[in-house]
Amino acid sequence: MTDKSPRNNLQGGAWLIADMSLNIWALSIVKWLDAGYPVMQVVFIRASVGLILILPLIWIYRSHFRNIEYPHLHLLRVSLSVITLTASFFAISRVPLALFTAINFTRPIVTMIMAAVILRETIGRRRWIASVIAFFGVYIAADPSSVSWTVGLSALMLVIFTGSSATIATRRLRAAPPIVLMTFYTAGLMICSAPLAVPFWAEIAAKDIIALLAVGAFAQCAQLCFLNAHYHGEAGFLSVLGYLSLILSVSVGAFVFQETPDPSFYLGAILVIGAALWVVWRSRSVSVND
Repeated sequence: MTDKSPRNNLQGGAWLIADMSLNIWALSIVKWLDAGYPVMQVVFIRASVGLILILPLIWIYRSHFRNIEYPHLHLLRVSLSVITLTASFFAISRVPLALFTAINFTRPIVTMIMAAVILRETIGRRRWIASVIAFFGVYIAADPSSVSWTVGLSALMLVIFTGSSATIATRRLRAAPPIVLMTFYTAGLMICSAPLAVPFWAEIAAKDIIALLAVGAFAQCAQLCFLNAHYHGEAGFLSVLGYLSLILSVSVGAFVFQETPDPSFYLGAILVIGAALWVVWRSRSVSVND
């Protein structure tokens, strides 16, 4: 891959939808475990499973690890990602899945602003409008007036900043081979979580072993999809399309966790879906500056 390769928003969007689906299932499993294990233990297991899965790829593409550019950016991305994942796993077991996803949707706008300011990416007028519409849709769906402040929400605020910053670092490293990005991320997670996971290790119940392994498998596959999405797609397009995961998460919350959304959710969902579909449809024939 090269940083100058042309963008393909529809291809990037397909990868992003796969990423969102896999991530929601990984987070759903963590929520289902209901904080039964220390957060850093879950992070360590997720990273260990992921590293085992990509070991064959690391060997096959070992030549890609020669002359790694911007090592400081890799380390920054890993550090931000460790904080983001740990805070996410901490929060998901303490707030409803729909609310968790809805509040996370302040991240696309933060990412768009960072992409425009730091990466000098052009964010077209239409995408800014669609993003604002989708944001108001999320606001209506989440109904923040009915939400009490908790430590879980505090963790989500941290996730918004560190997660957006990690995404920008990933986009800055667009030219790096995916296997290099995945290895830095996964190995970094394992190394950083080990000192806190091992001393407080909780015995794993037999019934939870497969679930914890699945968290690692789903999350690792999601990371590959995420990297491909941000390689092929533009920040403005992906940021708006990302709002569709609200629909996916609420569906899982309703069917798996019996978290029935309020009527206001459906109005918000219509705005979110409409904004995302508008951007996808117009991306076929309209300039990025439109």
